[in-house]
Amino acid sequence: MTTPLPADDTPTPDDAALRSGCAGAPPLTARLEPWMRELLADPATCAGLLETYGSPLNVHEFSALARNAAELTAAATEAGVDLRIFVARKANKTLELVSSAREAGHGIDVGSHRELDQVLDLGVPAEEVVVTAAIKPRPLLQRALGSGSLLVLDNLDEAAAVDALVAGTAAPQHPVAVRLAPRPDQALAPTRFGESAATWRDWAARRDAAQDPLRIDGVHFHLHGYDVRTRAAALDEALELVDALRGQGHHPRFLDIGGGIPMSYLEDAEQWAAFWEAHDAPGATGPTWRGEPLRQVYPYHQQLVRGSWLRRLLAERTSSGSSVAEALRERGLELRCEPGRSVLDGCGMTLARVVQRTATSDGQALVGLEMNRTQCRSTSDDFLVDPLLVRTGGTPSEPFDAFLVGAYCIEAELIQRRRVRFPGGVAIGDVIALPNTAGYLMHILESASHQIPLASNVVRTATGEHHRDRIDAVSPLRPWDPARDG
Repeated sequence: MTTPLPADDTPTPDDAALRSGCAGAPPLTARLEPWMRELLADPATCAGLLETYGSPLNVHEFSALARNAAELTAAATEAGVDLRIFVARKANKTLELVSSAREAGHGIDVGSHRELDQVLDLGVPAEEVVVTAAIKPRPLLQRALGSGSLLVLDNLDEAAAVDALVAGTAAPQHPVAVRLAPRPDQALAPTRFGESAATWRDWAARRDAAQDPLRIDGVHFHLHGYDVRTRAAALDEALELVDALRGQGHHPRFLDIGGGIPMSYLEDAEQWAAFWEAHDAPGATGPTWRGEPLRQVYPYHQQLVRGSWLRRLLAERTSSGSSVAEALRERGLELRCEPGRSVLDGCGMTLARVVQRTATSDGQALVGLEMNRTQCRSTSDDFLVDPLLVRTGGTPSEPFDAFLVGAYCIEAELIQRRRVRFPGGVAIGDVIALPNTAGYLMHILESASHQIPLASNVVRTATGEHHRDRIDAVSPLRPWDPARDG
C-alpha cells in the first residue's frame, strides 16, 4: 500500500521562539509550513510587506497544493479508481491558484460568471472546467454553453433555462451533469442543492439521448459536512441514479461527490479536546469573548483527512454489498470531486499590523489591528487557531491577555472570538500573523465597508520574493494608490 503523503510540518529549532509571542488561552497550536516559518522569522520582511502592500495582507505560497491533491489521487489509485480533481476556485480568488492547480494537472471548479471568464481567459481548456454555481443567471449559462464547459444542472428551472438557450441550435451536444439531492434521514441532513433522483429520472425519461442537445455526462451531489458514512449513503443513491439513466439510454460516465473533503489545522487532538472542555465548563467566563458560546465551527482537528478519508469512503459498502470502489469499477465510472480548503491547506497566511492597545470600559484588554473581521472569516463562528506575533522593534506593553479587534465600528468587531495571551506584551507596529488562511478564510466573506479596501494578495516565490497576484489588478475594490488614483 502506498504511504499517504504527509503535510510538511517538520519542526525547526526556532519553532518555539516563533510561537512564544502569543498563544490562545487555552492554546490551539497551528500547523506551519516551512515557508511560513521562514517568513515569520524575518520581521523586516513582514513589516516591509505591510508597508508596501498595506494591512492586512494575504500571502500565498501554493507548493502544498500538489502534495495535498496527491494524497487523494494516491488513495484512489490504490483502490483502482480513476479520480479527477477540480479545485474549487471559490475557496481562494487568486489567479495564481488557477495556475498552480493547472500545473499540478487538475481542473477548476467555478461558482460565478466572473470566475468562469477569468479561468477561460487564463487558457484553461473548457473540458477542464466544471460550472457548479448555486445560482446561474442567463449570462453565465450562455458563457458556459458557448465555451463548452461542463454545466452542473441544479434544478428543473435551471434545466429549462438551458433547454431554451440550446433550442434549435446545430452545435454538438453540450455536456451536463445532474445534481442529486439525496434522501434526507437522521444522519443525512436536508440540502438546498439539487433535485431528487425521481425528479431527474422523470426529466431524463422525456429526452431522446441520441437527439438531445444536452449530453448527460454524470451525476453530482453537494453535501454539508465531512462524515464518511453519510457521503457513502449519498454516493450509493447516486449510483442508483446512474444505473437508471443508463437504462433510459443516457451514458453518464462519472460520479461527482463535490467538496467537503476534510483537513486538520491542528496536530494535537488533546489541545482540541481541552479547548472544548474550557469552553463548556460551567460557572466560568471561558476562553471566548464575554463567555459567549461558539455554536458552529469547523472541526479544526480531524483524524481522517484527505487521503485517509477517501480510503475509508472507497471501502464503505453499498446497498448491493460491494465496496464503493468496486461499484465504481464495475460501472466504469470516473470519480470526481471539487476540494477547496483541503487542497489549500498550508498555502496561505494573513498578516496584519498592530495599531493600538486599549481596553473596554469594564477593563477587558484589546489589541487593535489594521484589518476587519471579514478579512479572516468563513461561515463559522470563529477561526480557531493561535495567531503568531512578529516583533518589529517597538516598545512592548506589559504582559497581558487580550482580544484582537478590528476596524469596523461594531461593538463586537473581533478578529477572533478567543482570548489571546501575550506573555511578553505587544508593541505598536508589531505584526500579527494568522496562519493557514488560504482556504475560504481570506476571501469568502471579505467586505470593503467603511470604504476600507480589500486586502492585497501577494505570492511568495521559491526564492522568497513576493509579487502581487494579478487578481488585484482586475478587482474594482483594489487598495487606493495616490500615484495611480490621484
